[in-house]
Amino acid sequence: MFVRKNVTPLVPALLSVTLLTAGCADQGDAKSGSAKPTSSATPHGYVEGAAEAAEQQSRLLLADPGTGDTRVLDLITGKIHDTARTPGVTALTTDGRFGYFHGADGTHVLDSGAWMVDHGDHVHYYRAKIKEAGELPGGTGASIRSDAGVTVVTTADGKAGVHPRADLENGTLGTPDRLPGTYAGPVVPYAEHLITLTRDGDAPAKADVLDRSGKRVAAVKSECRDPKGDAVTRRGIVIGCADGALLIDEDDGTFSAEKIPYGEDVPTEERATEFRHRPGSSTLTAPAGEDAVWVLDVTEGAWTRVETGPVVAANTAGEGSPLVVLETDGALHGYDISTGKETKVTEPLLKHLPEASAAGKAAAPVIEVDRSRAYLNDPAGRRVYEIDYNDGLRVARTFDLDLRPSLMVETGR
Repeated sequence: MFVRKNVTPLVPALLSVTLLTAGCADQGDAKSGSAKPTSSATPHGYVEGAAEAAEQQSRLLLADPGTGDTRVLDLITGKIHDTARTPGVTALTTDGRFGYFHGADGTHVLDSGAWMVDHGDHVHYYRAKIKEAGELPGGTGASIRSDAGVTVVTTADGKAGVHPRADLENGTLGTPDRLPGTYAGPVVPYAEHLITLTRDGDAPAKADVLDRSGKRVAAVKSECRDPKGDAVTRRGIVIGCADGALLIDEDDGTFSAEKIPYGEDVPTEERATEFRHRPGSSTLTAPAGEDAVWVLDVTEGAWTRVETGPVVAANTAGEGSPLVVLETDGALHGYDISTGKETKVTEPLLKHLPEASAAGKAAAPVIEVDRSRAYLNDPAGRRVYEIDYNDGLRVARTFDLDLRPSLMVETGR
């Protein structure tokens, strides 16, 4: 196991899952984007048409690329909701509320009706009706990144358009504001700005900070060779680079960047290029070739390589939780991240790993993680497993479905 610690720990951020509505300051809520100001009759954090809850309102969005069938599984009630068919869907992503069903000609948007508003020291949870939100441009290869104010679509050719978040919430998608130029990776909304990567020929990519209109307002001292993969954490934006990761952070309006290098030469096929993590966590996972997993502790600035069996999917809740890995034996394996030791193996849960989908690309199962549970989709078995990762990877619930859930994301976190 390789461990690299080379960045001074950042100041820990505070996070509480206790609902503290009465303690909210009247901020106009720049972060939530959809909340209204406080009044004697309207509590801070109010969202029209939604009910506020005291706990996370998780829902799973599911899709079968072969048939185009989609479903929403409400993890609070256990109810399965039918949603519009999306023929030709090849990928499914989410920003925590909206599901983006990517196809060859565009992206269908579904409002899952479950989301959270994070105020830093406390969180508001909401649930509302599930509804179709429209179509976004950008076909195969398009990347969609969002925050409370905007949703940005970056197409495969590097062009980007900015949609007001309110348009998605109202289901009235219009023409986006086009950003100038082309970009070397997804444009990521962050700290009320837009973070972009640009590259001149074969030179390393460099990061710029734009305002929401697309005007360049700052540059950060950074270089990222062959950028692939990104994630937004409580410590900042992480971008995968050939020699490690680039962390871009904001403090009181000032943006900075620092490198978190691997500390050794890593072959191209073993680079971290697709990050997965629990939203709100600063611990990221990524495959490290076929038989290992990278775990990046952003707070510590440390990479850990955990040697596993052949990896299909991996994730972790961070903060002392195990690394959960689906391996080619169809079982879930738990690993202690600090030691690399395997601590638990379940019986085989997936009897048959999926073959190539109708779109010609294998839709591998994924592991979604929230604060108390992990979820594993079983396309061949037409089911989803709910896993208590803090109780020896115990199967807490099994949801039988009427479609092959080859694609899955979780919202409401």
